[in-house]
Amino acid sequence: MKRVVFTVLVTLCVFSANAQNKKEKDRKAIKEMCGCYEVGFNFAETFSYSKDSTYQASKVKHDKGLEWVELVKDKDNKIVLQHLLIVGKPNEQSIIKHWRQDWLFENTDFYMFDANNKWKFVQKPKSEVKGQWTQKVFQVDDSPRYEGSASWVHVDGKSYWENTTDAPLPRREYTKRQDYDVTIRTNRHEITKDGWIHDQDNDKVIRKNNEADFVLAQEKGLNTYVKVDDSKCKSAQDWWKENEKMWALVRNNWDNVFAKNQDLELKNKVEDKRLYQLLFDLETTAKNEEINKIITDFVK
Repeated sequence: MKRVVFTVLVTLCVFSANAQNKKEKDRKAIKEMCGCYEVGFNFAETFSYSKDSTYQASKVKHDKGLEWVELVKDKDNKIVLQHLLIVGKPNEQSIIKHWRQDWLFENTDFYMFDANNKWKFVQKPKSEVKGQWTQKVFQVDDSPRYEGSASWVHVDGKSYWENTTDAPLPRREYTKRQDYDVTIRTNRHEITKDGWIHDQDNDKVIRKNNEADFVLAQEKGLNTYVKVDDSKCKSAQDWWKENEKMWALVRNNWDNVFAKNQDLELKNKVEDKRLYQLLFDLETTAKNEEINKIITDFVK
């Protein structure tokens, strides 16, 4: 009997150690996305299923940029990465607050995009997310975008995470197209010897009430992040030091909205301005009350 108990205890200890070692590998892979990168943004529409003979596919997109990925928070079960886009000549650089990605371990609470600026609150059982990391992606104004849960995979010298989820149209699309409502995104983040890649396979979907989704077209996306010396992104690092307190207040106010654990709908504009315009216009010394009013005004 003692031998059986001893064997069980040893097995449990080994299992726990392996799980902890796997989690540390996951955390290391996530944090390897931090730093200064030369980024290539590439998108091409691959297939069209439109029944309209006049349908025109989106133009192929090739763009480049310099981006700093800041490690905002590094806790055991939560890692926050803020992307900052650097534009302009080396001696005339300006900073654009770009997207943000939060990584949560074994998260059970989700805001899943539906359509028309609406997100549904969903709670998953712990058993469904065991050992997984949720990637929560936010807009430039820290409003929700899309999220999904999956396991990081470390095999054959590769580390990658892959998930399929619903998302709003990206800016490069919604400013030009109104013929579809949802992007069903398959996102793959893979760490490479030179940096990392964000590989995407996207369905452009027409979603109407009481109707089956219709896939209008499909798209391939490949964003490559090639690591360069951190000194190339000094302007972004300096910008973040000056602005991080204000944006921490923005995140806190959004956290209060998300903590309600209920479906969420946002207005497109308030006083004929989008949310990011109002927040980007704020001074770094903006008070919490002012930020809170701007955000709550957009929540329906």
